[in-house]
Amino acid sequence: MACYLVQIGWTPETWASMMQKPYDTLDAVRPPIEKLQGRVIGGWFAFGEYDLITILELPDNTSAAAISMAVAASGAIRCIKTTALMTVQEGIRAMKLAAEAGFGVGEPD
Repeated sequence: MACYLVQIGWTPETWASMMQKPYDTLDAVRPPIEKLQGRVIGGWFAFGEYDLITILELPDNTSAAAISMAVAASGAIRCIKTTALMTVQEGIRAMKLAAEAGFGVGEPD
């Protein structure tokens, strides 16, 4: 399973609705995520460009794209950004593979 950082900005209408009747927004997204064999690792309200930050675990990039599309199509958000995450171990493996690839910065053609 892969992890994804999902950042969501709500519309003013969504904020107004949530202020009238506050609810845990993760409860709203949990069923579709679980339907795709994923899970919500955590979620946080945030200040700034994005209003909700979540970490999701999903089977693959296709599932992550599907969730992003479904959330965007709901009309409740003004923006969404999904970032694939790697473990530190995966990053180290990537660095080793990059070193073996033979493409050095500043090397002549």
